[in-house]
This record gives sequence, C-alpha cells and structure tokens, in this order.
Amino acid sequence: MSSSSEADVVVCGAGAGGLAAACALGALGLRVVVLEKQLRPLPIAKGELLQPSSLEALARWGAGPRLVRGGGVWIDRLCARAPDGRVLLELDYRRLLGAGRCILAADYPAILGALEDSAAPNVEVRRGIRVRELVRDSAGRVCGVELADGKPRTVSAALVVAADGSASSLRDGVGIALTREQYPHRLVSFEIPGSHCAELAAYVTDRGLRLAYPLPNERTRLYLQAAPDELRGMDGSDIRRWAVDAVTQVPALAELAQRLLAPETRRQLFAVPRYLADRLSVPGLALLGESAHAVHPMAAQGMNSAIADAVELAAQLTEAGEWSSAAVDHALAGYHRVRLPHLRHVATVSHNAARMLTMVSPLGKLLGRRLMRGTANNPRLSAATCRNIAGIDPHPLRPLDRLYQLGLLPDPRANQALPEPSSAATLEELA
Repeated sequence: MSSSSEADVVVCGAGAGGLAAACALGALGLRVVVLEKQLRPLPIAKGELLQPSSLEALARWGAGPRLVRGGGVWIDRLCARAPDGRVLLELDYRRLLGAGRCILAADYPAILGALEDSAAPNVEVRRGIRVRELVRDSAGRVCGVELADGKPRTVSAALVVAADGSASSLRDGVGIALTREQYPHRLVSFEIPGSHCAELAAYVTDRGLRLAYPLPNERTRLYLQAAPDELRGMDGSDIRRWAVDAVTQVPALAELAQRLLAPETRRQLFAVPRYLADRLSVPGLALLGESAHAVHPMAAQGMNSAIADAVELAAQLTEAGEWSSAAVDHALAGYHRVRLPHLRHVATVSHNAARMLTMVSPLGKLLGRRLMRGTANNPRLSAATCRNIAGIDPHPLRPLDRLYQLGLLPDPRANQALPEPSSAATLEELA
C-alpha cells in the first residue's frame, strides 16, 4: 500500500482505542500518524481490565507480553456476591472458556505505554498537538485534518480515525448523531494501596453496587455506587467518611475501610453515561472507541470494545486489498455494517449487567436477584453470559432466555453445552 500524502492514516487521540488502531493499521504497513493533545496520559481510573478477546489482539501486536512482564494481574473469575460474601453468580473463565483464558488487570497508562511501544516503526505518535477541524476535498470527502498549533497546517491522509473521546469534535464535524443517556447513579472510584483481592467481585447491596478488583503492586480498585444527589455538598473528607460507612456495611470489604482514609488512597467521582452513534463512518473517516460508544463500566467492555473496533477496521482494510480513496471508503462502509450490530450487542450486555447489579428499588432488586439466580442455575446461560462478557464467540441471549433467567419457564436446553470457544490468547502465549 502506498500514497503520496504525508500519512496514509491520521489517528486523532492516543487513548487505548487510538493506539490500538495505530498498532492494527501500522501492522498492515500503513504510515500512521497519531495526534494527541495531551503531553502525557491523565491519571484517571478507566480501562484497567483486558478481556480475553482483547488479549488475543495485544498478543499479536506484542503488547500483551509487555503488560504481563510489567506486573499485570490475572483474574480468572467474576463474582456477584451478597454483602456477607455469599456467591450469587460466578463466571469462572477457566471452566467456562478453557484453561489459560483470563482477564488481565493493568494500569491504564501501562496499557497505553505497551500499545505505543508495540506499534510498528511506520507509526508516529505526536503529543501536544490539537486538531482544529477536518479537511475535505472538492467532493466533500474527509482527506485530512487541520492542526491548531499557531499557523494553519494540515496533515493529509486517505483515512482519518476519530478516537478523540466522548466529546468528539470530529464526530460533530461530520454530523454523526448520538443520544446520550445517564444512569441514575454516580460511581466513586478509590485506588487503595497495600491491599489485594483475588477476583473481580461485585457486591450487591441495598444501597447499590460495590465493585472491587486487584491492580498491580498490591493495590485494589474499589467502585462505590452513589445516588445522584447523595454526595451533594460533600468535600473530600466527607466523601471518604461516606465511603468508609458504605464499605463497613459489606463485611467482605470491611478490611478496606480504614485504608480509604489514608492520604495515599486516590479518589475520583464519575457520572455514568451510555450512548452509541448512529453511524461509525463517513467517506474518509471512521469513529472508534468513546467517540462512538460508551457503556456502563460494570461489564468491563468500554476499552475492550475500542480495541475490537481497531481489529475490525484493520480487517476491513485488509479485505479491500488496495489503498485508494474508493477502496478505503468501501472498507469504511464494511466497518460500519459489521461493527455496529456487535456494538449494539455489547451495549445490551453491559446495560443488562448494570441494571442487574445496580437497581435499588424493591422491584429492581427482586428482578436483579432472580436474574442472577436463574443464570447461575443454568449452565448454558452461564456459559453464554461468560462468552458475551469475555468477547469470545459472543452468544446473544434471546427474549426466551430472559424468561428462563427469571424462572418463568423451564429451559429444556439448560444443560446443553455450547460449541467449544474459538482460539484466544492464553497465559502461556502472553508469558
């Protein structure tokens, strides 16, 4: 593939999605320029859990082994638990997906560093560069970007990848619409040093979700659900005391309570949106990651969906077989056609998981417990749910399956095994 422009691809944004796109497209031999307005990654709690489907791509690019050598933590199960620690629903990855298939927990800056270090030599990352707007040719096709670095300057390319986040100006610039909804709660995140948990555990309480999982270097990530106005008027000390009270009410997490007051424990407060763009591409431009979609973090799908976007975009460009504007636009149409149904499925999986674990109304709690119990008691549905979350051979649940989960109908196929999962990166391949 060749071109006379400054780059074949301009990727706007050096988050996980943008750098995954750089790895995937750089591996095709394309000249990729990544433009990022921040000089360094922001220290925020996001994108710390890599599902097996993502690890397969990272292993192919060489980023997975870097994360393992850097101290990434393996997690082999997801559990929903009662406050006393009693299991409500367990998804054992090794049992349901096969030996060697796990989640890898790593710090977000480490994931970004591993992706950037794994990119091919034909990938260039430029930081501290702000994109002003898109450049179009005489036919209106996107053909590059204009930079906002003093005097007007453009970077031309046959493909622009918009990976510039939820407030994407590039998405707005091509008129792609999305409807943003907010969940009726907020999340408070704590990074707790000097502690360790062995699993990804969601504790279901009358006051909402309490989610904990391990991070490298003996740290724990803790998310606490709060009602929209529950923390109104509180300062940092008040929020920490509120968190201590919330954790103390979950005996399985009580040992973390006093650590929440330590000055080295970092805290962040998040609103929780969900959205999906109605289109993923226009001629010359692809939307990728948070510029196109966001889901509740409970099911650990956000960053993993962005990586899957990059994989599919590269697959469509490979299938196109040549590097011309017409071939690129054909590939972009295929990317939209193939990827959008997958993203709708991910949105459904994440939304259902979030509602099951975060609803606090009496009816909501009753439905959530029944859905968990129905899934836990049905081997077929447990396996399908695990694959949906892990991203390995996703198996969308039908409306009839919801009736089985709720216990309204007996499932005649409850013990019917699903086909063996397709290949995915194993621990040995990432070692």
